[in-house]
Amino acid sequence: MQTMTRGQLAKKTGVSMATLRYYEDSGILPAPHRSSNGYRVYTEDYLVKVKFIKDAQTLGYSLKAIQETLVLLSNEDMEKETLKTLVRERITDIQQHIEHLEQMQKHLAGLLLTPEDDINSYIQSFRVEKREP
Repeated sequence: MQTMTRGQLAKKTGVSMATLRYYEDSGILPAPHRSSNGYRVYTEDYLVKVKFIKDAQTLGYSLKAIQETLVLLSNEDMEKETLKTLVRERITDIQQHIEHLEQMQKHLAGLLLTPEDDINSYIQSFRVEKREP
């Protein structure tokens, strides 16, 4: 089994060494084994885990959700249907977020139809007259 240092892992994954350290410190990545001289030694499976983290972040998952998923994936009882359920739940979350954004967009578009006099009055309500001493 081929091993690598943190620097090599960082280079292969495009993630900084500080980010890898953060992932380890926060428990997102398991602590790697250490060699006899105390250096962290990473195995090839860390490449897969870091790629998963990067891909999941791109899909909008929080680091907490990614950590929970990695724990589930590392569980030997994890089945493909459980993973599919997680993906379906994320799709539902995204759809709800899209619907919320569309509602916000309609509301903001409606605000653009507000008469100019009403807009000016609204703006003026935030302005405080300067008082002379």
